Amino acid sequence: MQGVLDFFSNTIGGLWGDSGLHALFAEGGWKNLIMILVSFLFMYLAIAKGFEPLLLLPISFGMLLTNLPMAGLYHPELWVLVDGHVDYGTVLRDGGLLDILYLGVKLQLYPPLIFLGIGCMTDFSPLIANPKSFLLGAAAQGGIFFTFVVAGILGFTAAEAGSIAIIGGADGPTAIYVSTKLLTGGGAITTGNIALAAYTYMALVPIIQPPIMRALTSKKERSVKMETLRTVSKTEKIIFPIAVTIIVSLLVPSAAPLVGMLMFGNLLKESGVAARLIDTAQNALMNIITIFLGISVGATTKADQIINIKFGGVMLLGVIAFSLGTACGLIFGKIMYKVTGGKVNPLIGSAGVSAVPMAARISQKVGAETDPTNFLLMHAMGPNVAGVIGSAVAAGVLLSVIGN
Repeated sequence: MQGVLDFFSNTIGGLWGDSGLHALFAEGGWKNLIMILVSFLFMYLAIAKGFEPLLLLPISFGMLLTNLPMAGLYHPELWVLVDGHVDYGTVLRDGGLLDILYLGVKLQLYPPLIFLGIGCMTDFSPLIANPKSFLLGAAAQGGIFFTFVVAGILGFTAAEAGSIAIIGGADGPTAIYVSTKLLTGGGAITTGNIALAAYTYMALVPIIQPPIMRALTSKKERSVKMETLRTVSKTEKIIFPIAVTIIVSLLVPSAAPLVGMLMFGNLLKESGVAARLIDTAQNALMNIITIFLGISVGATTKADQIINIKFGGVMLLGVIAFSLGTACGLIFGKIMYKVTGGKVNPLIGSAGVSAVPMAARISQKVGAETDPTNFLLMHAMGPNVAGVIGSAVAAGVLLSVIGN
């Protein structure tokens, strides 16, 4: 009888010792518990509040899966560079489900494919009709480079500083693309840190931007009504993506994967002869890549790499980068207001960050608060789509400067 009791006791003890519950309540397990609760919070924001649900929901569920002890879905140690390279053979042999999906992030496949879908859904007509919008989109990237310098001064490595700074572009796929290329996987800052901060601030655009817009513009400036944009011909729409691809790729080759796929998607849209390809890129492909990108990026948010002082620095510098990008766009908008004799509403400058189309809608909303008859949305879409190109170019510049 004693032998039977010992057998059951050892079996139950072994099952408990090998269970995730034991690991969750063991020393250090509280960090995993906190991250699981954080994942619940992000699920709530995605489902109940509609904050970037298409990516925030997969990211939050990936966060849940990766922080379940003993699940073995993601292994951060497999992604640490050895002699400058990841051992992909080991990843394929020993990796879990999320390690395999993360290959698409690490090999920089998902972000350019996301840009392909974005290109198919983007209308560059407001930008083509008003080329000056390019300047506003470029100005709004100022927050990226200022934050890059500040992060370096604060002691972050060049790779970490570049990954943090790109958050200011308010473009999730671009932030993921840059951080994946720059970060080695062995430090306290990971792609998951950067993606979490980037999508958090993208979701908070309606909260962060309006106070800055009101503080930096006068009622008179916010009341400016802009002239109706001219009609853009089909020929212009076809030439635009080809020209942008050539110019950007020659000037900043590191930006070619993102800009090239963005413009290819737009060329498909504007050509009018590839309906099936457009449908695939906009729907099936975009949805599949979004799921894979979100859940695999969420997997990198392991508790030990999120609950630390450096992640606090990422969040702080991220909001500074985004706020400064908004401010730079507004300040340049004020300059254009002066130069044009009051024909440009400075509010459209805030749309120069790459949160499409939310930032443009905020420009419209704040302008309408001052004058309900003022319609700025189409004018703001010019800087907004210019910001998509601008953030990709800024990413290329950072990669070139840092040397990766």
